[in-house]
Amino acid sequence: MTVQSKSGFDLGPLAGPDRERLARGLSREERRVLLDHGTEPPFCGGLLTNKEAGVYTCRLCALPLFRSVTKFESHTGWPSFYEPFDAEHISELRDASYGMERVEIRCKRCDGHLGHVFPDGPRPTGLRYCLNSASLQFVADGAPLPREAPKE
Repeated sequence: MTVQSKSGFDLGPLAGPDRERLARGLSREERRVLLDHGTEPPFCGGLLTNKEAGVYTCRLCALPLFRSVTKFESHTGWPSFYEPFDAEHISELRDASYGMERVEIRCKRCDGHLGHVFPDGPRPTGLRYCLNSASLQFVADGAPLPREAPKE
């Protein structure tokens, strides 16, 4: 059964073998962050200073996650956005690790760890989606966005 978001993207969960096939293309750091729920050090991510117009997608399954127009400088050391591409593309889970109460965000399609969301962002949402660059890939405006996870 295919589940589609309101914006027309396949949200059907990836089967284990498909997820592992896609994960073969990840670097060690990308695996640590996306699959093992790690966090990259602040101020080192490759997409932190990207100012190009486009869409940030999941590094593992290519689901669109955030538009560049919602990116802002949070001075935290990680790419930050105030609104997702489509709220249905993000899963939120309670995270009580490290003695803190946080909300972890994951890709709805592949369950890859993206980062956390905090209630201290700018208007209009007041949210700060704090992402790891290792969880993302950038697609410049004008390039097609895949409607489903890559097949091969």
